[in-house]
Amino acid sequence: MKKFRIASLACTAAVFGAGIGAAPPTAADHMTHVVRPGESIQAAVDAAESGDTVLLTAGTFHESVKVTTPGLTLRGMGRLTVVRPAPAKAPTTPKAAKAPITCAGDGNGICVIGTKDRHVANVTIASMTVTGFTRAGVFAMGTDRLTVRNVRAVQNGVWGIAQQRSVRGVIRDNVARDNGDAGVFLANSIKTEQGASDTRGTLVARNHLEGNRIGVTVRRLRNLTVDGNHITGNCAGVFVVGDENKPKTGALTVSGNRIVANNRSCPANSRLEALQGSGIVVTGAEDTLVTRNVVRDNAGTSSLSGGIVLFKSFVGTANERNRISGNTLAGNSPADLVDTEAAGANTFDGNSCRASKPAGLC
Repeated sequence: MKKFRIASLACTAAVFGAGIGAAPPTAADHMTHVVRPGESIQAAVDAAESGDTVLLTAGTFHESVKVTTPGLTLRGMGRLTVVRPAPAKAPTTPKAAKAPITCAGDGNGICVIGTKDRHVANVTIASMTVTGFTRAGVFAMGTDRLTVRNVRAVQNGVWGIAQQRSVRGVIRDNVARDNGDAGVFLANSIKTEQGASDTRGTLVARNHLEGNRIGVTVRRLRNLTVDGNHITGNCAGVFVVGDENKPKTGALTVSGNRIVANNRSCPANSRLEALQGSGIVVTGAEDTLVTRNVVRDNAGTSSLSGGIVLFKSFVGTANERNRISGNTLAGNSPADLVDTEAAGANTFDGNSCRASKPAGLC
């Protein structure tokens, strides 16, 4: 591992002026830590300070990485940089009681971890492939303004990119393909039953999500946007999920997405029935706007199949005051629009479609 300091005239001026006063920190004081295959990414991350960049060269790295330093950028060289799990090691001591998240120990690739009391802020993960991990390719918890961009999260056991207990995140221009559950998974808390939390404007935008169980899952969250994504070849495109906890999931927007032929067949699990042919599913949510999406050719026989489906949650929580407006739908089965709720609980207007259940929603 080598360090390279960014050179600039500002740096020279700071040194020249050292005798008359310390110069304030600038971008020129930040370091770029270059890591090559065979060297430790974690060592570079641990040595870096806020504002530094850890740059991974082309090649394959076999390790998991945990980031806890605010303001850090971990960046590769696009598809040429690949992060995979380290080879499994035989245990040498009895397994201890569960410790805090270790990233590798929990089966994740790259982790950005804050705490309940103090979020880790302004971290960027960019331009690499993360593949083959048993849980998530990229996992974040307790973050503020995390950016994940130009990452390929491929063939991970559960999620491609996952985030919980976090605010103001930006997940954009990524590819999440062939992951065991959601390509992008957002939740207030993965394990704790509690009311929906305010993400303060998290954005999921311009991602390509294909071959996953679900393209995007939003669970027990409020105040976020899922916009401009291309979602195809999953068992379901987008799930907005709420339950009996308060406040309810909602006050969010699903807009401008292209959601086509999500017709893989996925078996039931502990939380959901078997899935196939679901475009956008809203369940147990309120005040959600679903608008300007193109939803085509999603077909299946599940009770959740169809183009845009409003369905009472599996614990009986109704959808309320959601608006389905200005979407273009075609070729979805059993219908382009499906509303299983009481008449008038939600609003359908200005959609272009041919068939709905019940009739009259188009």
